[in-house]
Amino acid sequence: MLLSCRRAPERFGFGRPAAAHEIDSMAIAIRPDGRGLPRGSGDAVTGQVIYAAKCAACHGVTGREGSSPRLVGDTGKTIGNYWPYATTVFDYIRRAMPLNAPGSLSNDEVYSLTAYLLSANRVITEKTMLDSARLAAVRMPARNLFVNDRGR
Repeated sequence: MLLSCRRAPERFGFGRPAAAHEIDSMAIAIRPDGRGLPRGSGDAVTGQVIYAAKCAACHGVTGREGSSPRLVGDTGKTIGNYWPYATTVFDYIRRAMPLNAPGSLSNDEVYSLTAYLLSANRVITEKTMLDSARLAAVRMPARNLFVNDRGR
């Protein structure tokens, strides 16, 4: 049996071009130097309240216990002794947390959670207000332990 060979249509008519605001909402890459950080701000006191409500179930009340990786402490790969850039902490929280609703936190909530975790790891003080400029300026203790391998 011979099948008829029809020409494919020029367009199927599926989808539509993405609007600029839709692209911008998904283009959320944050670089180590802080480029890409959004507007907003937060502090450790506010972050501790958010942490208790949205993070403690998995990471424990202090970030040292729980079923998920430890976030606070002097041993193991915690934020304070392993992560090379504070902006990476923000980026990870913004993209992946909380586990049951990734991407659901506001920018202010993410800044506050980042401030709380950096404060709990003694990287910044509890009174430090973080925004894009201040977060990019935070110097992490493990920064010099990483080798830049950009294939120069």
